[in-house]
Amino acid sequence: MADRDTLPLPLEVRDRLAELELELSEGMDPSVPHERRTPVTPGSSSRYHRRRSSGSRDERYRSDVHTEAVQAALAKQKERGKMAVPMPSKRRSLVVQSSMDAYTPPDTSSGSEEEGSMQGEGTPTSSQGSINMENWISRAIHGSTTSSTTSSSSTQSGGSGAASRLADVMGQTHLGKSENHSTPPDVTGYTTDSIQVERPQGSTTASRATPKYGNAELMETGDGVPVGGRVSAKIQQLVNTLKRPKRPPLREFFVDDFEELLEVQQPDPNQPKAEGAQMLAMRGEQLGVVTNWPPSLEAALQRWGTISPKAPCLTTMDTNGKPLYILTYGKLWVRSMKVAYNILHKLGSKQEPMVRPGDRVALVFPNNDPAAFMVAFYGCLLAELVPVPIEVPLTRKDAGSQQIGFLLGSCGVTVALTSDACHKGLPKSTTGEIPQFKGWPKLLWFVTESKHLSKPPRDWFPHIKDANNDTAYIEYKTCKDGSVLGVTVMRIALLTHCQALTQSCGYTEAETIVNVLDFKKDVGLWHGILTSVMNMMHVISIPYSLMKVNPLSWIQKVCQYKAKVACVKSRDMHWALVAHKDQRDVNLSSLRMLVVADGSNPWSISSCDAFLNVFQSKGLKPEVICPCASSPEALTVAIRRPTDDSNQPPGRGVLSMQGLSHGVIRVDSEEKLSVLTLQDVGTAMPGALMCVVKPDGVPQLCKTDEIGELCVCSVATGTSYYGLSGMTKNTFEVFPMNSVGAPISEYPFTRTGLLGFVGPGGLCFIAGKMDGLMVVGGRRHNADDIVATALAVEPMKFVYRGRIAVFSISVLHDERIVVVAEQRPDSTEEDSFQWMSRVLQAIDGIHQVGVYCLALVPSNTLPKTPLGGIHLSETKQLFLEGSLHPCNVLMCPHTCVTNLPKPRQKQPEIGPASVMVGNLVSGKRIAQASGRDLGQMEDNDQARKFLFLSEVLQWRAQTTPDHVLYTLLNSRGTIASSLSCVQLHKRAEKIATMLAERGHLQDGDHVALVYPPGIDLIAAFYGCLYAGCVPITVRPPHPQNIATTLPTVKMIVEVSRSACMMTTAVICKLLRSKEASAAVDVRTWPPVLDTDDLPKKKPPLLYKPSNPDTLAYLDFSVSTTGMLAGVKMSHTATSAFCRSIKLQCELYPSREVAICLDPYCGLGFVIWCLCSVYSGHQSILIPPSELEVNPALWLLAVSQYKVRDTFCSYSVMELCTKGLGLQTESLKSRGLDLSRVRTCVVVAEERPRIALTQSFSKLFKDLGLHPRAVSTSFGCRVNLAVCLQPHRLGKLADQGTSGPDPTTVYVDMRALRHDRVRLVERGSPHSLPLMESGKILPGVRIIIANPETKGPLGDSHLGEIWVCSGHNASGYFTVYGDEALQSDHFNSRLSFGDTQTIWARTGYLGFLRRTELTDASGERHDALYVVGALDEAMELRGMRYHPIDIETSVIRTHKSITECAVFTWTNLLVVVVELDGSEQEALDLVPLVTNVVLEEHYLIVGVVVVVDIGVIPINSRGEKQRMHLRDGFLADQLDPIYVAYNM
Repeated sequence: MADRDTLPLPLEVRDRLAELELELSEGMDPSVPHERRTPVTPGSSSRYHRRRSSGSRDERYRSDVHTEAVQAALAKQKERGKMAVPMPSKRRSLVVQSSMDAYTPPDTSSGSEEEGSMQGEGTPTSSQGSINMENWISRAIHGSTTSSTTSSSSTQSGGSGAASRLADVMGQTHLGKSENHSTPPDVTGYTTDSIQVERPQGSTTASRATPKYGNAELMETGDGVPVGGRVSAKIQQLVNTLKRPKRPPLREFFVDDFEELLEVQQPDPNQPKAEGAQMLAMRGEQLGVVTNWPPSLEAALQRWGTISPKAPCLTTMDTNGKPLYILTYGKLWVRSMKVAYNILHKLGSKQEPMVRPGDRVALVFPNNDPAAFMVAFYGCLLAELVPVPIEVPLTRKDAGSQQIGFLLGSCGVTVALTSDACHKGLPKSTTGEIPQFKGWPKLLWFVTESKHLSKPPRDWFPHIKDANNDTAYIEYKTCKDGSVLGVTVMRIALLTHCQALTQSCGYTEAETIVNVLDFKKDVGLWHGILTSVMNMMHVISIPYSLMKVNPLSWIQKVCQYKAKVACVKSRDMHWALVAHKDQRDVNLSSLRMLVVADGSNPWSISSCDAFLNVFQSKGLKPEVICPCASSPEALTVAIRRPTDDSNQPPGRGVLSMQGLSHGVIRVDSEEKLSVLTLQDVGTAMPGALMCVVKPDGVPQLCKTDEIGELCVCSVATGTSYYGLSGMTKNTFEVFPMNSVGAPISEYPFTRTGLLGFVGPGGLCFIAGKMDGLMVVGGRRHNADDIVATALAVEPMKFVYRGRIAVFSISVLHDERIVVVAEQRPDSTEEDSFQWMSRVLQAIDGIHQVGVYCLALVPSNTLPKTPLGGIHLSETKQLFLEGSLHPCNVLMCPHTCVTNLPKPRQKQPEIGPASVMVGNLVSGKRIAQASGRDLGQMEDNDQARKFLFLSEVLQWRAQTTPDHVLYTLLNSRGTIASSLSCVQLHKRAEKIATMLAERGHLQDGDHVALVYPPGIDLIAAFYGCLYAGCVPITVRPPHPQNIATTLPTVKMIVEVSRSACMMTTAVICKLLRSKEASAAVDVRTWPPVLDTDDLPKKKPPLLYKPSNPDTLAYLDFSVSTTGMLAGVKMSHTATSAFCRSIKLQCELYPSREVAICLDPYCGLGFVIWCLCSVYSGHQSILIPPSELEVNPALWLLAVSQYKVRDTFCSYSVMELCTKGLGLQTESLKSRGLDLSRVRTCVVVAEERPRIALTQSFSKLFKDLGLHPRAVSTSFGCRVNLAVCLQPHRLGKLADQGTSGPDPTTVYVDMRALRHDRVRLVERGSPHSLPLMESGKILPGVRIIIANPETKGPLGDSHLGEIWVCSGHNASGYFTVYGDEALQSDHFNSRLSFGDTQTIWARTGYLGFLRRTELTDASGERHDALYVVGALDEAMELRGMRYHPIDIETSVIRTHKSITECAVFTWTNLLVVVVELDGSEQEALDLVPLVTNVVLEEHYLIVGVVVVVDIGVIPINSRGEKQRMHLRDGFLADQLDPIYVAYNM
């Protein structure tokens, strides 16, 4: 039979093998050259001829029973009614990624240490009798010769691939639970017929023509009805899907003062409970001492090496199945001695040997060289060194090899033994040295081949002792989190374990054993290297390189050598099944024992049954199959004994999956769908005591019908995790307790890490591993079971079997299940999506648990273990840090997250009936504050005697004609132009003349000023005042972006009823250009005056207004909600405003102030245009747009002009922070010095951006910027400046008007959602830092009122900020004169308390807090904290959220998210993120965004939209225009990279 190996396999079998080749690879070392037959299917183009990559999970998982169960579950879901899941939309460029051409075949190391894999159509179990197996196999082979190019459309549900008819997925999969909304989603205003169904790819080209944002109609949509009422069909679908409740309603929500309580999973009263009696510990049979057993393993080696040196010990095979080498006991003994001698005596010097007995050394040998490994291992035992066998590191950055390095480091390893071939194959540096691998200690590589070693002297002899408590070897173990531990095994444990295996397996001298397992650890090491030597057995070692080419090789070797025993995994049985065909002379009658190493895995049973079915006719006896259970800590836990009595059937358990998830054993319930069939793994080992304890908490014995962790008390177990005493205590020194709390034995037990129970007759059943356990909502699920269900979903042609990872991540105080699979390159989006949806349904149907996230990644991209399986912890790590790069993601948070608190019901607030005593409201001081009183302030303010700014300018032109008021800088930092008092006055006169003569305007006519930031704008403004006209400043259209910016200009001009426009010659041209006429109707512009061409003469008479309450100018601005609002500023208010700023900032003619702001509205306009004329100081004007060319312009100007006060906007600050962050050193060398700056005020109408101001201060601290110099201001539409903080860096008392530093407080974000303020310590969970908005301006009074009841609120209560001041605007300037709105905003009164004062409502939420600080007058300082605009706030789940808080969380989650904006639509939260990175990262962001919003805000994200940089619209103040973004999204104008709809 010797020529048996060379028989060519039949063609179909070789086709099948091509598919299988990968699944087998068990991490062969690349350095060892070996031939590989590449089977080529006739006619299959090489491109399609891919190796099917599938490693760890496999056919084991596919018992027919399970497939049927899954199909039944899916069918059941289907009956419940169809449900549409919106398919995500993806940009084309992302889809291309998975075309066949771009495909590289998966690399060949994807077998797995756990299990291999194979595809068949399902394995009949023995209970179904022996069906014609030949037929089954040929079906398996023909069914998938060319890897899955045949489309099995018959199996798709509904078959039609149209994306619009999104598979009938999610049939009710736990959906909705009415979306936690108190009211169902509001989908009013959209009729179903107007919904156009889209293809899944992003935006329709038709809508491209619409300008992106800012067009006039879109601006009106603040209330949420998108233009034309057209809504993306997908969102509509999502909303409809989420409306269907399935989950039980949530429990009552209550607020325990502030805490939002998360749902605690209440145990279901009907859940199954364990009812059995307490179990008894099971004792294995006595370990019989046989007289001639050796006293130690080295003694055994010495005996056989000297008595029978010619006896074969190990035969290794080459890749053709030919015996490569036979190691005899004599050679093993001699060579091991040589290795021992050389390590001890030839490393280091005589005085200082490098290694001493007891030291640890690494063994690095490839999987196809067991002989060299065996010699090295026994050499270490003889030298009394401790071998640490590890995998060959293939690259410097292997997924797990870094962790192995940590293990070597902690074991103090300095020497690595390796073979010649392996040493040559290790990566080398240019000098030829082996580089230090990442995380590894520095190693000396020692080659163990005899030819390199010197012969020991005659008188040297190894010291052979009886087995004692010294450590014999360390076996590595990879934990769930990826860390690698070393399990130490003592010499006595090693010997006892070999004795126990010899007894239970009935090993006798000179038996032949075939080993297919990894000989470096676990069952392969114990049987094939250790126990074999104790009994002088002959091991035939089958390397993986041979199994790849010929999966039948192990069966052929059993026949050839008439082997008595074979050690395999269930996948080896599978491959044999698939490859076995027309092999007539297979005869397995010599086998007395077939050890199935992974027989404890619940899914191995189908392999065992199928194998028996086929090979029973070839002499295989049923009682030969012996599954065993083992773990690195407890070594062999149990093994089924080979019996002679073939009548005794093996133990079977058909258990209810539902029961298992509650940890109890229930034999098959009436629900036939969800059952788990287990086979026994025999009884406890000889000489061992075994019990089952509760998996968590105190190790208490389980009841007989309860699942727990198996524990073993025996000499033959590991003793510790090397160097980790704490973990060792919890694992190796466990004392199980009985129900009264007494330990059941005085000896410690070892936890095995296996979950299971002991059945009748002492038979052990294993239901899973502790590592694969996921506890979701209080129920336990096993990762392997979920993988099996996913694999049973037909059609399987979209993903690789065996390349599926299941793990759980913790989000919002519970575990959430994540499934990641590798997708085949030829599957379409629709197919994969349909498969994903069916997987969700199947897992829901069978396990009653929702999958939180299902991701598909391109083939061959999941990290691999050294043996080719999926590296789970590494995969999880990549998922959590957003570097997994999936090509498809389906998140189902609405389905899974059931522990959210109930939506809040609003409590009726304290109404007017509450008690007011003096200045107290219900025991709290009323929240009110005011700036200094303008009336009492005596100052030598000459400008006060004038009522009108125009008069102030004339007075300055007469008294100080040459005093320079304005200096404008260009991008190079040089002066572009400047204006003295008299120049400004003369220029304004000419403009007034022009208005009268060319514009024929009357008093009170409105004039739009369309100028770039600069001096022309200022002159034109005063020209209008001189002519008695009312100016409106308008930002000019952007020449590169006319289509979106011009409509806004047009709209302001129309809404403000401007009688004419004034501008420069350049802009005149622009307004009449071709592009302009494409964007707006240019014929309807009012007359346009070009001020570059001014008349020479001055006007006869300057206009003097009669009444100071008449209109001075109009201030128009687009709010963040996309509303255009113009407010009226009277002459009185304007002068009061200027005076207030002058006093607050101490502005005098001798001062210079640098201004880098947009001069079109709000405080920015006032500081740019008005303050210099009023106070006489010089303004250095820096247009923010120039900073885009030269980011350092503003700071250089501040430094050059030695400016003490400067004003900027957040966008300017951000530009400097981002643009100059790395240049501070070079700026310093250019002499940039900011030490003179005492105030740098950020002008804004929002909550202070504390992170930005802090990073700005930190960055420029080195350039002399005082950390306290930076402060903020706050203004709004009704009052353009409420607060403005001028810092005084001198002594507080000296500086007369000084205010204290702005304070920062930390508030609880959860309380804030309930409109409460709760101060917390810095760094406490859920804390949100808020910075005071600045000191309240002189003449301003503030009160905090309840926006609903209009009652005053107490100190530190959140409410609307109301303001009363001389410079309040006098009302909105609206076209339609919406009086109700206006009177409410500008003329409100409190409902109780001081009901006389007229207040203006700012529309912002905030609170006042009296601080311990005092100002110069000794008054306690009241700090105002702005939280956010009421218009922007989102009401979700009955709570109030500010978009900025959610956005801040989202931006923090991933380095590639540069900006984020959120908005709601029909009660769904939509998150838009800008991606700065490759488009492949887009899908990584979806789970991260969903997780962080759940964790930090208790909200479920409905839609995640990933867009390019710059898509989120931002207004001139640097504020996000969220409503425009929403309109753009609903009108499909964003061209997103990816849109994910969370289920």
